Amino acid sequence: MALPPFEELLAAAIQAHGGHACPGQVLGTRLALLGLREIGIDDPVAQRKQFLVYVEIDRCAADAIQAVTGCRVGKRTLKVMDYGILAATFVRLDRDLAVRVVARDDARERVAEYTDLPGTKYERQTDAYRRMPDDLLFRFERVHVTVPEEDLPGPPLSRVICDRCGDAVQDRREVLVGDLTLCRPCAAGGYYRR
Repeated sequence: MALPPFEELLAAAIQAHGGHACPGQVLGTRLALLGLREIGIDDPVAQRKQFLVYVEIDRCAADAIQAVTGCRVGKRTLKVMDYGILAATFVRLDRDLAVRVVARDDARERVAEYTDLPGTKYERQTDAYRRMPDDLLFRFERVHVTVPEEDLPGPPLSRVICDRCGDAVQDRREVLVGDLTLCRPCAAGGYYRR
């Protein structure tokens, strides 16, 4: 089974994003299609155990990438590395194959070449990004990604209790400090304070 047509995937991405179209949805949908193609995934549902995706931004495109690929944080197939870059790396787990796809910021400068639609800057970008060739929207490169065993999909590999707070820590995320086994927040501070 092949991937559905672009417009159908974009509609699914827009729905997953809350129902509104934006440039990030178009870029994320096209970026996901390019990444999947480059690692040889043509049916993300049937091939769901053969790949995972590292997404580098927590904005609109991430929702589109999730919708197109079917990868999910809870399934451990979508890894969020929030670098603030509209990029994603597609890793083929059953082969030594990975490709990183990055949205080209200079594509914004070429919008007028690909749309004559009147409207806001975002409406014009949304329209132009549907038509612009891949090489003007993205750059991509083969990369090497070593996925640690504890980051692979599947059941947890380990579970320990933090000696300080008592929280359960899974998948080797604990930190050893002297003779103490600690969760990361107890070891180095977290985003919250007790």
